[in-house]
Amino acid sequence: MIDDYFRHYGLITIFAVIAVAIPVGMLLASSALSLIGIRPNKPDRIKNAIYECGFETLSTRWSGFNSRFYAIALIFVVFDVEVVFLFPWAAEFGYMSAKFGSFVLIEMLVFVAILVVGWLYALRKGDLEWT
Repeated sequence: MIDDYFRHYGLITIFAVIAVAIPVGMLLASSALSLIGIRPNKPDRIKNAIYECGFETLSTRWSGFNSRFYAIALIFVVFDVEVVFLFPWAAEFGYMSAKFGSFVLIEMLVFVAILVVGWLYALRKGDLEWT
């Protein structure tokens, strides 16, 4: 049993070390190459230009970003992630209700109620309106 424990967690440890070592190694290599001058740093007019998907730029400065786009995207991500938690529950509802009874249903109703309260809060604050 201890051998299985070390074998499984040993693999996880190896993958974690690799997952940290590769990005750190790339950052160190990039820094070292820029320090010794192999990596060129020659900005020109094109590199410093504002990128607008291949179109001609509309102004000479960076334009402001409407925060409503950020708020809508953030609300979408929050509620989308919460809905992801509903799918496995719905897929296993029959098994869970037979094993745990009505507790599973009440727990999910509380979860959905919290989501509805959050949605109503965002709606009342005006975060979902474009005007």
